[in-house]
Amino acid sequence: MTSTIELPVWLFAVIAALAVLAVVDDVFMPGLRWYLRRRVNRAIAEVNARFGLELPTFQLTTRRVLIDRLVFDPEVMKTVGAVAAERGEERESLMAEVSSIAREMVPAFNAYFYFKPGFHCARRLLRGFYRVRLGFAHERAAARAPPDTAVVFFINHRSNVDYLLVTYLAARSVALSYGAGEWARVWPIRSLLRLAGVYILRRDSGDPLYRKVLERYVQMATEACVPHAIFAEGRLSRDGMIRQPRLGMLGYITKNFDPAGAYDIEFIPVATNFDRVMEERTLVADPEADFKGRGGRFVFGSTARFLARMAWRKLQGRFAGFGVACANFGEPVSLREWAGERGLNFSELDRKSLFAAVEELGGELTRRIVDVVPVLAVPLVSTVLIEADGPLGAEAIKRRALEWLDEARALGAHIALREGGEAADIERAVLALRKRRLIAEREGGFAPEERQRPLLAYYAASIQQLRTHLEQKQARPE
Repeated sequence: MTSTIELPVWLFAVIAALAVLAVVDDVFMPGLRWYLRRRVNRAIAEVNARFGLELPTFQLTTRRVLIDRLVFDPEVMKTVGAVAAERGEERESLMAEVSSIAREMVPAFNAYFYFKPGFHCARRLLRGFYRVRLGFAHERAAARAPPDTAVVFFINHRSNVDYLLVTYLAARSVALSYGAGEWARVWPIRSLLRLAGVYILRRDSGDPLYRKVLERYVQMATEACVPHAIFAEGRLSRDGMIRQPRLGMLGYITKNFDPAGAYDIEFIPVATNFDRVMEERTLVADPEADFKGRGGRFVFGSTARFLARMAWRKLQGRFAGFGVACANFGEPVSLREWAGERGLNFSELDRKSLFAAVEELGGELTRRIVDVVPVLAVPLVSTVLIEADGPLGAEAIKRRALEWLDEARALGAHIALREGGEAADIERAVLALRKRRLIAEREGGFAPEERQRPLLAYYAASIQQLRTHLEQKQARPE
């Protein structure tokens, strides 16, 4: 018992490491899990007390349970059987594929992370680059939705900052669940986004198994009244205008909806606009460019380099920010009321009728987004200069911009310039465009730099579309 045993150093190291792991797993991990669970429960209680916000049970369900529910969902199993018969493959291999898809897709929502470090990081990042404003919120959009209502934010996609902007502005009302594309699949972004309730998507996947798993996940979340946010166009705007909506996600959400059922779906149109879009150069230089196919590492790397460059400029005192980032929340659409007015029951429609109904709904929601596009100073000055016949002096720019504001306000536009400080905001926008060398002094005034004209047109397009839309709306007979 007291004799000495000699061991190789490598074997002793392995035994010691296993012993440490055993102690950690049996002694420290239970306490750590208890501590983390306590912090999460405290965060949930604090959210309920401060904001009167009750998180849906679906969001608090463990990820493993959600994955199992999704994998063994009857509709998913039916699709597995059909695909197995069509391809001549074993069901077991297809079930393994479904399980892999579900693990890739399903988030691991953590209320503590979402409302504590996640919220504070989003606020710091946004305020580090922008002056954030909530320009307008329709009274119904600002009101608390009934507990038996699934709230869906339908947002135009101007920048990847849209994720942060809308989440930050809506954080006191809802904990939003987003779908994110390929750019979000790279570590560590993937893990952080999952903690925030984001589910990872494969854009334009033609795999019937993947499409059915995604469809059922979205429908389960909707039926559980989990607040959603989806981007109307499904991709970033290449020309500054809001384009026709992509209908896939909208179809998944509405497909099983019964107006006489237990829950309603309320769509809230959200319009965002920026004095400067971070991705502007890529979008304007190559309008057909997309992150799809470039991989998450490309997106993560390019974004990290950009943020690091801006942070370095800020440390040197050479970064004045990107101006204003603004979101407006338009008049909601109750799907129960909308369907009732048309005598529709989405759950009973055939494929063709369902597509027609979803197309009509998507068009209505998109028009409501355009209704509330924020008018900001840089897009306003860009519009004045793009529409001018030649160079304009500073006073002429200011005068035309103020006239444009008066006309837009009369049409019902929502102006996001400071009330009473419009002239100063316009002057600041002219200065910002000069510093960025988008405009140049010429013939005693200012005119677009020819090489930068497409970029100015990109910013101008957002409110030119708004003006045209409001003029047509006003001219339309009631």
